[in-house]
Amino acid sequence: MTKDTVHIAPYVARSADDSGYIHYPQEEHDIWSQLYARQAVNLPGRACKEYLQGLDALAMPKDRIPQLAEIDKVLMATTGWKTAAVPALISFGRFFELLANKEFPVATFIRRKEEFDYLQEPDIFHEIFGHCPLLTNPSFAHFSHMYGQLGLNASKEDRVFLARLYWFTVEFGLLKPQDGELCIYGGGILSSPGETLYAMESKVPERKPFDLLDVLRTPYRIDIMQPIYYVIEHIDMLDEIAKMDIMAYVAKARQLGLFAPKYPPKAKAS
Repeated sequence: MTKDTVHIAPYVARSADDSGYIHYPQEEHDIWSQLYARQAVNLPGRACKEYLQGLDALAMPKDRIPQLAEIDKVLMATTGWKTAAVPALISFGRFFELLANKEFPVATFIRRKEEFDYLQEPDIFHEIFGHCPLLTNPSFAHFSHMYGQLGLNASKEDRVFLARLYWFTVEFGLLKPQDGELCIYGGGILSSPGETLYAMESKVPERKPFDLLDVLRTPYRIDIMQPIYYVIEHIDMLDEIAKMDIMAYVAKARQLGLFAPKYPPKAKAS
């Protein structure tokens, strides 16, 4: 997730010491442990097999927040990626720059218990547990790299449309093979105990086959459970999307305009 405007975050990212080690208090390790334990129960049968394979490959600790160097060792060996420590929210420009360099931004703070089920800001559990396992997958890693390169050269106006592509794939994408069951590959779902069950089992949201033009025209909100998810057939379909003339689709989406939102307007602060 990104934001170009100034944001006063309620969370403060932790900095590494001179040796690159980040010190977290025990209560934050406990939050990680609780989140991990709950998703370890929620994800079997719901997460896509490529994610679960990546989770096994990373072998991240269950009882403490991992150090970024631990994650980097596996990512570098599998797809040539690594992590980059960042504050909670970064500019679109910085976000695209990191992805274009095969660096995945990781906010070095963890959520509080009050926001255990759903967090608007990307914390370290969201980034490491939600996204990094799939960065061991060549198709997912290539798509993320291509996306960064595309966004780096896009105009400010086009980046807004590109954000929807990322949102409905990397963050909140679902997957359903022709001969298989619906499953999750989006890190925004995989890292959220609440949205994992909602996306897979609730009758409320729509689940539509992926269509690039439709995705680019679909508005979203970051502070609610999603009213619509787009579904691809297999993780290799991300390679097919990467080969499309995405910017031509962006131009068409800008011409046609957005669909009507499938959510109520956000309440104004009194």
